[in-house]
This record gives sequence, C-alpha cells and structure tokens, in this order.
Amino acid sequence: MARKSGVLLHISSLPGEYGIGTLGKDARRFVDFLKRCGFTYWQILPLCMTNSYHSPYQSPASFSGNPFFIDLEALSAQNLLTDEELLSAKQTTPYSCEFARLEEERLALLHRAYERSDKAVTEAQIQKTPALQKLCRFLALQAANDGKPWQEWIVQEPEDLGFYEFLQATFFQQWAELRNYANERGIRIIGDLPIYVDIDSADVWASPDQFLLNEKGYPSLVAGAPPDYFCADGQLWGNPLYDWSAMEKDGFSWWKERIAWAMTLYDGVRIDHFRGMESYWGVPADATTAKDGQWYKGPGMAVVRAIREAAGDGLIIAEDLGDITDAVRALVHESGFPGMRVLQFAFLSDSESCHHPHHYEPNTVAYSGTHDNNTLLGFLWELPPERRTHVLAYCKGDENDWRRSCGDLIDTLYASSSQLVITPIQDLLAYGSDTRLNRPGEAEGNWSYRVTWEQLKELSCEQLYNRNKIYYRL
Repeated sequence: MARKSGVLLHISSLPGEYGIGTLGKDARRFVDFLKRCGFTYWQILPLCMTNSYHSPYQSPASFSGNPFFIDLEALSAQNLLTDEELLSAKQTTPYSCEFARLEEERLALLHRAYERSDKAVTEAQIQKTPALQKLCRFLALQAANDGKPWQEWIVQEPEDLGFYEFLQATFFQQWAELRNYANERGIRIIGDLPIYVDIDSADVWASPDQFLLNEKGYPSLVAGAPPDYFCADGQLWGNPLYDWSAMEKDGFSWWKERIAWAMTLYDGVRIDHFRGMESYWGVPADATTAKDGQWYKGPGMAVVRAIREAAGDGLIIAEDLGDITDAVRALVHESGFPGMRVLQFAFLSDSESCHHPHHYEPNTVAYSGTHDNNTLLGFLWELPPERRTHVLAYCKGDENDWRRSCGDLIDTLYASSSQLVITPIQDLLAYGSDTRLNRPGEAEGNWSYRVTWEQLKELSCEQLYNRNKIYYRL
C-alpha cells in the first residue's frame, strides 16, 4: 500500500437530479473531481439493496445492487424510458435522498423500462453469476409470497423473475462502466463488506447450513455489539450468526465466494466489524438490548487465510474498531491487513490511544471519521471545552474558528505515518452534525445525506491537490 489519500462518499450521497445519487454522469463527474484534487481512492458503503430503514448494512442480499442507484438517463438513451417518464422522476430537493418517493414510484418506473428491454440479453448476463441467479429467484419468490419472510413461504414458483434479473443486470453493467471510468483515470474504488447478513435474505435462504438456525429457520442467538462509545446499551443488530464449524469443514467456501465476487467489483474492500472474526458478541434472540449478550470465540486465522486466498492482490482493510482486545490486535497483525485509525477516537479520554496520530503505523488507514461518526465540526462542537482546547492545541487549530480548524485536523492526519488517509466529504467541507450520515443505535433518520455541486464548488481543487503534494500523497 503506497502513501495515498481518498474521500468517503456513498453513491446515495452523490449530487444528481433523481432523488438519490446514481451510477450516471454525476458519479463520473465526481471521479473527475477526485482526480483534479490529487486523490487516489474513492471509498463507498455497501452497494447492496437496503432494508426498510435504508441501511446498506442490513440487506436482503449481500450479492446484490441497489436498483435505486440505476442511472435513468442511460435507460432513456437506450429508448427504455420516454422523455416524459424521465421528467416525472426529477427530484424536489437536492439535499437529501427522497426515500419515500423512491419506494412509491421508482420500481414501477423501472418495470416500464424492463418491459421494453431485450429479455434474452438480460437473462444471458445473469446466467454468468450463480449468486445473482439465486438472488433474483429469492426476490421473485418473496414478491410472490407478499413479502413474507422466506420461512413462511407457501408459493414456490417465482413470478416476474425477469424483472429482478433486469434490475441486477442493469445495475452491474452500469457499475462496471463506472469503475472502468474511475480506473482509467487513476481512481481506485474501495468497497465495504458488512460482516453479517440479514435473516430474511437470499444469503440465508440459499445457504441455511452456513448459519446457526433452529429447525424453523430462525436464530436463537443474534449478532450485536456490546456497550461502547456509540451506545450505552450496545447495538442489537439482530443478524443470524455464522456456523463457523460448518464453514470451516467446507473450507469457508461461502466466504471465499463472497470475497472473490467483491474483488470483481472493487479495487479493495473494507471488512466491517473484522473483530468478529476473533470473537463475536452473541445476544439471545428475544433480548431487548445487546447488554444481555456475551463473547463467543470466532474462527480467527482459519477464515483470514481463506479471505487472503480469495482476495489475491486486492486490498483488504480490517475494521478493527470498538471493543478491541490484545487477541484482536494480534489477529489483525498476523493477517497483514491494514487496520483502521479514527482521529475522533483519540480524544475521547485523557488516556493514550492507538488513535492518536503520533502512534499511527504505516500499515493502517487513517480516517477523520467513518460513516458512523459525527462530522469533525460536529465533533468539535459537542466536546467539553477543556477537551476541545486540547484537540485544537494538538492539531494546531484555532480556538476562535472551529470550521477552519477542521482543515488543521485533516492536516494532522495527512502528516501521519498511515499510508492511506480517508476523509468523508462532509469533513473536507467542514460541515456540521446536520450532515451526519448515520447515528448508530437509531434506526430512523439516517442515510439520507446528499452533497450538491454548488457545495462542492466551495472546495478548492488546487488547495486539496497541494495538501496531497505537501504530505507526499499524490
């Protein structure tokens, strides 16, 4: 991993005209922006379909693409949508994702495009990827069973299978074109892989033997995180846990397929909650908070070796945040994967922390914050005065201008030994907590943030390029 920098911005947060960021012209324009600024990496969140709260970390399928990201203008250029239909999809606000309207209107619009499409071409594309074949069958069966969980299905023959094949084939064709555009301009894309999958998902339906389920297909233990900085009660995610013994017996084939597939989509991938490979927090399925859970031993290097084999030369980032023990640190070190450092975490207490930039090692990826953090400006605003004074002194910031000081905090990251530095776009813009993407532990009101081109014009590409040059990150 060379000394480089990048920006964190999910596809949904891109500028555009159709209620949510898409894989179209604005995504390409953002790639051009990154190149002009001297960045090398564009980090995104999971591309998969989301749950009813729009979280990309709770998906009906890890092998999937979010159909809301499909570029409608490309479909119009292929004569699959009319000018009037395209106009009807124009957004009413550029500042947030119009989730309610998307859910009400977008799939119906995409179905019209499907009806005009070449069904044979779509089917041939899907046949190349067995995981997508399973996904489309799952989605069609779920629709035929009125959206009920797969454990309650009665109808076993799918309806409108071709529509789901069209959505996924279109998504991944457009994604491949966008990634090629980025790579040709020297921009590499880092994807994100949630460690767990949803119970009502194509993953569990297609491979129930890989998960800890009872005879009815439901888990008795579910995933979560213990109480921490984000949540006093911990985080009750509710995902089914893996049957690591069964996975190890077949050589972790499910994980190998997942990692190999991810490496066809991205230039690198962050594995969310990597510490769960060493030990994971299991919570009784009927618990109301994650405080009632306990630690269980994970597979450790056995699954890490399988992941390394499947990834080949691809970059793997280990998200080693949260309740980290010596055993987790040892696993990350032995894996060889770069771990994560988050500037905000350095100043949560008076004690020394690996998140202080003077402790950063080269084989790490340093962040001003992640999708779960407050923005830098929001972080400074909410700190107790004496701690904020310490942060600003450490980073040579200005007590009288917190917004300007966000740049000083970022400079501190860039000057560190971490080979790769990633900053959310909100931190480059020095925006407040009203632009925060996610608040862990709160199901509603997240994931809707979007940036506009007018706002991005506030950034000087020349200044950002010079920062990369000064700190040897071009």
